[in-house]
Amino acid sequence: MFSSSKIKSVDFYRKIPRDLTEASLSGAGLSIIAALSMMLLFGMELNDYMTVDTSTSVVVDNSSDGEFLRIELNMSFPALSCEFASVDVSDVLGTNRLNITKTIRKFSIDPNLNPTGSEFHPGPIPTVTKHGDEADGEYGEGSVALTSATFDRYSHQYPILVVNFYAPWCYWSNRLKPSWEKTAHIIKERYDPDLDGRILLASVDCTVEGELCKRNHIQGYPSVRIFRKGSDLRDEHGHHDHESYYGERDTESLVQAMETLVAPIHLERKLALEDKSENATGTVKRPAPSTGGCRVEGFIRVKKVPGNLVISARSGSHSFDVSQMNMSHVIYNLSFGKKITPRLMSEFKRLSPYLGRNIDRLNGRQYMTHHGDGDANVTIEHYLQVVKTEVISRRSSWEHKLVEEYEYTAHSSLAQNRHIPVAKFHFELSPMQVLIVENTKSFSHFITNVCAIIGGVFTVAGILDSMLHTTMRFVKKVELGKNF
Repeated sequence: MFSSSKIKSVDFYRKIPRDLTEASLSGAGLSIIAALSMMLLFGMELNDYMTVDTSTSVVVDNSSDGEFLRIELNMSFPALSCEFASVDVSDVLGTNRLNITKTIRKFSIDPNLNPTGSEFHPGPIPTVTKHGDEADGEYGEGSVALTSATFDRYSHQYPILVVNFYAPWCYWSNRLKPSWEKTAHIIKERYDPDLDGRILLASVDCTVEGELCKRNHIQGYPSVRIFRKGSDLRDEHGHHDHESYYGERDTESLVQAMETLVAPIHLERKLALEDKSENATGTVKRPAPSTGGCRVEGFIRVKKVPGNLVISARSGSHSFDVSQMNMSHVIYNLSFGKKITPRLMSEFKRLSPYLGRNIDRLNGRQYMTHHGDGDANVTIEHYLQVVKTEVISRRSSWEHKLVEEYEYTAHSSLAQNRHIPVAKFHFELSPMQVLIVENTKSFSHFITNVCAIIGGVFTVAGILDSMLHTTMRFVKKVELGKNF
């Protein structure tokens, strides 16, 4: 066993009896200054320990092969009808997806970009395989040619008015014309317009009656619209609610569809039709848009390779007058990757306040063109370069990915061409990514620094006190004339 005297011999902090010490005013002042210095330096060290320290590096993108990227979009097209609006995606690997509808929603809007109703539900569009009959001239002109002056009178006169809006230059319109005229002749014989008056088939030449076609939001040819008398009583603007016919276009199919439309109507001419039955035409009709604009919103998933997002008018059985197409649009949202929650965003800003500024670079931008000023038949292209950023958080001994976000630069241009105008977004992902890592600080390092502060300030203050005390003694001796 060690004796207490031996243990005391290793005491590093031997005490000087209080009677042998001397307090001084200068020492008290230095003690106060030293204490304040310790507190200040401790606070600075604590603040540095609590401050987030990050390191930024540029590395090769570590995305796995086959990984998909989500694109969020919300745009308004004041001159593109929801009836034909199509969202298409293609990429350099050969992917080509047309008219995506599963994750895309459409809403009809007016020229002022205001919604005019609930979501536009076109329903399934049947594939048209019979585009018409061979032209043999057997029935001649059976439909009634309507103009802007006569359209309203006929639409209010007949419970069912079926109108073929066509263009003479259109291939599909010319394919439909023989069967349409035959059908009009047959229906006129079965349901005499003067004696029966339940249905009338008519035609409108959109190259002559441009304003009439524009008023009914016709953008593709031929467009067969079904107008129902009385439906305008529910519309404060006095326009008829109407539907588009998308069935087969041969005479037999057209006649069958017209017969089905007439069947629920009694012979009383002034009966307001409210047909809610499920009939044979249910699969070939769909609501026609009430306005000529469309808001497209939703998301799509694409491969992480260069590709294109294209919004345009598309139909496999209609033609479009490219000189009248206008792809002006307003972008409310266009972003890549999953939406970042406010909580994650605040954490994100805590690590780096400069990030997140370009995740929605095009939001709020307007790209508008107007016919008549050299801007007809204009395709609007956006070139987007996308960069991935990962933020890694390290807390204690574990590590996790805090957030993954995509920022992009955008350059836009307007170009005239002979094809159907489109709104095209070409996106290209950088092969490099930005990696931001939160570096944690060791608590032991913090304690070491605190001890160094306390010990260092105490030692320096002691040295200064000794120097000051010695100097004052020397001055006093000189004043008393003592030599030593």
